[in-house]
Amino acid sequence: MKQAELARYIDHTLLAANATQKMITALCQEAAEHSFASVCVNGCWTRYCVDMLKDTKVKVCTVIGFPLGSGSTSAKVCEAAQALADGSDEIDMVINVGKMLDGDYEAVENDIRLVKEVCQQRTLKVILETCLLTDEQKRIACKLALKAKADFVKTSTGFSSGGATVADVKLMREEVKEEMGVKAAGGVRSYETALQMIQAGATRLGTSSGIAIIQGAASDATY
Repeated sequence: MKQAELARYIDHTLLAANATQKMITALCQEAAEHSFASVCVNGCWTRYCVDMLKDTKVKVCTVIGFPLGSGSTSAKVCEAAQALADGSDEIDMVINVGKMLDGDYEAVENDIRLVKEVCQQRTLKVILETCLLTDEQKRIACKLALKAKADFVKTSTGFSSGGATVADVKLMREEVKEEMGVKAAGGVRSYETALQMIQAGATRLGTSSGIAIIQGAASDATY
């Protein structure tokens, strides 16, 4: 895959607690230089990134209920509304994993649906935290996200006990078919891994290693 094509899959991500303005500035500059799909940041940086990227095609993605997903639905809705008011193009929200494990699927779906109602036409990606779920629970979570009219399902926060796997991406793609996007995130650090995720069905990649990934594409002799 050519470098420019691969770059459009990448959400260039910086979600560390110690992220400084200097680091966020560099993130935006790198995203603009390489034409990544978006930058993915915590809410306090949304407006700053929107201002920095206003003359580019790079979108701004804000995480909600991150990284645990266990806050109240009303808090997630308020957080999403603020991010959207600040100019965010996309929202990545974490499901309530505890409710999912309890089998309280109505609560999980309602959580997603109310955030999507705030997003309206803007993109909502739903983080399942697949490392904490059984395969059956992953499938059910995909169905709930689809029913709640979300736009993507996403594997992981990158802050739990595991990240994206090819098997999980395949499972999620099988479940949502072509009705939703699938985002692989957590541990996607190389060109080879990125290609494996895309071949498995991912349409977006969340990574802090975007530059290393596209440099791998540039050095690949197969295209």
